[in-house]
Amino acid sequence: MGDDTKSSQLMKGWAANRREIVAGGLILAGAAAAGPVLAAGENATGPRATNSSSGDQAMNSDNFVRTSDGAQIYFKDWGPKDARPVMFHHGWPLSADEWDAQILFFLQHGYRVVAHDRRGHGRSSHVPYGHDMDHYAADAFAVVEVLNLKNVVHIGHSTGGGEVARYVAKFGQPAGRVAKTILVAAVPPLMVKTGGNPDGLPLDVFDGFRTSLADNRAQFYLDVASGPFYGFNREGANVYPGLIQNWWRQGMEGSAKAHYDGIKAFSETDQTEDLRSIEVPTLVMHGDDDQIVPIGNSTVKSIKLLQNGLLKTYSGYSHGMLATHAEVLNTDLLSFIQS
Repeated sequence: MGDDTKSSQLMKGWAANRREIVAGGLILAGAAAAGPVLAAGENATGPRATNSSSGDQAMNSDNFVRTSDGAQIYFKDWGPKDARPVMFHHGWPLSADEWDAQILFFLQHGYRVVAHDRRGHGRSSHVPYGHDMDHYAADAFAVVEVLNLKNVVHIGHSTGGGEVARYVAKFGQPAGRVAKTILVAAVPPLMVKTGGNPDGLPLDVFDGFRTSLADNRAQFYLDVASGPFYGFNREGANVYPGLIQNWWRQGMEGSAKAHYDGIKAFSETDQTEDLRSIEVPTLVMHGDDDQIVPIGNSTVKSIKLLQNGLLKTYSGYSHGMLATHAEVLNTDLLSFIQS
């Protein structure tokens, strides 16, 4: 079935009811408020943590980094401090807990693992501003800077893939800072339909997401997790109630405003130039039955923009394949990192 036919079928489904709207692509991944409120001392590209060597420590506890605009970013930093670091960037509207299966796997293989909750998500502070890709990338850099991470492998899922692309474009080019990147079911280059992206999704689809979230966020998230995210709406699917509950838990732990504002960034942020600027080896992974971020409108385009990209697709896998097929994905992630 061609991409155009798939897109047409998805659009018919979105128009049918809320559950089908969810199936259209909500977890595309997320990010940004249309016009973030800038705190005193912050610039338009987002806040930075004060360098830990400057005397004004940005790390104000064992598990939080304070940004210049007052956001508290929660992070996990596990494993040997002298081991090669792997940093994980989660999808919308989840948290670092999305990566449990990968974090434990890489710990067992001797890596240092770092994962943070995006502002407004999980345990990070629920600030009402800065929900855009620039701030998300800057917050990730705040963690990297405080922990003094070098030669890092950055892995991003869905919105986290967009965050990784923006991070590398803005903060990752100095020699020795980024070793490799991995984009898993990621949203770049652009999700929404525009004059330059005619096969994208219409804006009213994302307006429908905002309406569903505002009307009943708890039910909306339950519909996403129990249906298209993991492909549990497919005939014959093995449904794991624990995954559904854990997805819902992570979503509800975050801020409704951050999630609402984030819809704009994952749908309207054009990351074409971000992808073009990435020089390091990049693995792009995607399931061909992804109902959230359709492969034809994302990965198929991204691989053509990357300077040093490798594409790996998975037949029948869903957007949530990191959890449903962790044993397969983890092996492939490790193989690429060690190559």
